[in-house]
Amino acid sequence: MTGSGTASYRRLSVPERRAQLIAAALGLFAHRTPEDVSLDDVAAAAEVSRPLVYRYFPGGKPQLYEAALRSAADDLQLCFAEPQTGPLAGRLAAALDRYLAFVDEHDAGFSALLQGGSVAETSRTGAIVDEVRRAAAGQILKHLAVPDPGVRLRMMVRTWITAVEAASLIWLDEEKQPPLPQLRDWLVDHFVALLTATAASDPQTASVTRAALALEPAEGRVGELARRVAPVVAEARHLL
Repeated sequence: MTGSGTASYRRLSVPERRAQLIAAALGLFAHRTPEDVSLDDVAAAAEVSRPLVYRYFPGGKPQLYEAALRSAADDLQLCFAEPQTGPLAGRLAAALDRYLAFVDEHDAGFSALLQGGSVAETSRTGAIVDEVRRAAAGQILKHLAVPDPGVRLRMMVRTWITAVEAASLIWLDEEKQPPLPQLRDWLVDHFVALLTATAASDPQTASVTRAALALEPAEGRVGELARRVAPVVAEARHLL
C-alpha cells in the first residue's frame, strides 16, 4: 500500500519524529496563539495520529509547546550571532534584519512568547525566554569587545534588548507599520543614542563608544544620525 498518508507514517528515528512534530507545532504557533492550537491540529499538520503525538509528548500540549519554544529560542539566539567585523551599526542592522524577519514570520507566536499568559506557559518556558534575552545581550557585548562590562554598560544593553522586544510587539499591534527597514534603522539609531547617553556618565562606556564610532564611515548610518541630531542639540543649547 502506497500514498502520501502512508509516507507520513514511515518509520523515523525518535529525534526525527520529534523534530517533525515540533516543526508542525511551530508552523501552527507562528500564526495562532497556543490556546487556539490543539493536539489534533498538530497531528493533522504532521499527518500523524493524535496517539502518536502523545507517544512522543506524553505531557500533552504544554510539553509540546515548551519543545517548540525551545526550538524557536535557538533560532532567535542565532539572530544576533553576527561576525565581529566591520562597523558596529552594520552588524546591528544585519542582526536586526534576522530578528525582525523572525517576528514577521511568527507574528502571533512571537506575541504569545513575549507577552506570556498562555495556558501552556510554565516556569521553564519563562526561563527559556529569559535565556534568549541574556544570550542576545551577551552577543551585543561581544560586538562591543568588552571582556568585563560594568553594570552601567550591561544595563544599557539589556535595556535596548527590552526596547527591541517592545518595539516588535508594538509593530505587530500597529499592523506591521512602519516598514521593516525603517523599524530596523530606528532601532539602530536607538542603540547609538543609548550608548552615547550612557557614555556621558560612565567612563567604560565612553571608551567603548569612542572605539565603536571610530570605525563608522562618515557617510554611514551613525554619521547620518549625527547630522540629523546636531541641529536639534544646537537649538536645545539656547534653552540652557
